[in-house]
Amino acid sequence: MSETSKPRRIALVASKGSLDMAYPPLILATTAASMGWEAGIFFTFYGLDIIHKERQKTLAVSPVGNPAMPPPVPGVPLRVPNLLGMLPGMTAVATVMMKGWMERANMAPLGELLQIARDLNVRLFACNTTLAVMGVKPEDLMDGVEFAGSPAFLDYAAEANVQLFI
Repeated sequence: MSETSKPRRIALVASKGSLDMAYPPLILATTAASMGWEAGIFFTFYGLDIIHKERQKTLAVSPVGNPAMPPPVPGVPLRVPNLLGMLPGMTAVATVMMKGWMERANMAPLGELLQIARDLNVRLFACNTTLAVMGVKPEDLMDGVEFAGSPAFLDYAAEANVQLFI
């Protein structure tokens, strides 16, 4: 990259607020930022939970509607997450499983990954429009979050080399 050229940019949209959907945009954004790219994530609808001071601490993984979810008992070849997911406690089991996988892979816990994103100057945009829809107040969100409507984020994304909706 020459001195006069702009750095690459990635623009991500995070619309789901489950633990398994919190990692992909944060991993992509922090990786891009560590490579010298500009990175921004637009959090909308349930994705706001990822940057919510309290809700981010309790994000879970639901096995319902997640057909790739492996069985909670190793060696049992049963892949029927919708059936298993209806059993009491299965969301907790799936969440513990995922946290274990992330820990064994030396992946930072969600709170730490969010701090890494902030340290790398990843722009964290909260969707102005969906704040009220989701009953979220600006003060409910972590420090360093920017507030942007769809037009502002679209302007940001229009100049991105990579745009992804996760």
